Amino acid sequence: MTSGTTHCYERIDAGIRAVCRWILYATMVFLFVVLSINVILRYAAGTSMQWAGEVPELVFPWMVMAGVVLAAQHGAHISIVWLTEKFSPSMRRLVRTLNALILVVGYSYLAWGTYTLMPIVHTEHSHVLHVPTSVTYGCMLVGFLALVLTSFTQGLRGWHEDDTAATPAPH
Repeated sequence: MTSGTTHCYERIDAGIRAVCRWILYATMVFLFVVLSINVILRYAAGTSMQWAGEVPELVFPWMVMAGVVLAAQHGAHISIVWLTEKFSPSMRRLVRTLNALILVVGYSYLAWGTYTLMPIVHTEHSHVLHVPTSVTYGCMLVGFLALVLTSFTQGLRGWHEDDTAATPAPH
């Protein structure tokens, strides 16, 4: 594999990782601030923000999906490491490639299914904020597409790493 290809999939992973981290940080801070203010208002003033109850329903799925993508990038989402370590390098390469292919197909299917539901869920809205439910489904679509790319790059990385590990380094 050329260094240009390696550089390309590393940049794709780095971009996905940066976006997911930003989503995680932004959603956690936003949720903490909104819920803290709501709790303070509830106990200090005996009132609360009506819309604060809907915020977790809209924001939490984005946080979870970003975490799932980051876990997949670290090899901690769906992993068969304990089994593949027992295989020869060539068998390990084959199993990792097939695993990546299965994940790409599975996540692509989930992304397509989510995409086909978008027009339906766009007509549904939250009660107070009137935000379309498609916002929540949008995070699933974006997450599944990121998982497709991540699975693809992880498959390439596994193929390439085994290739370099099997080849003795020049003296």
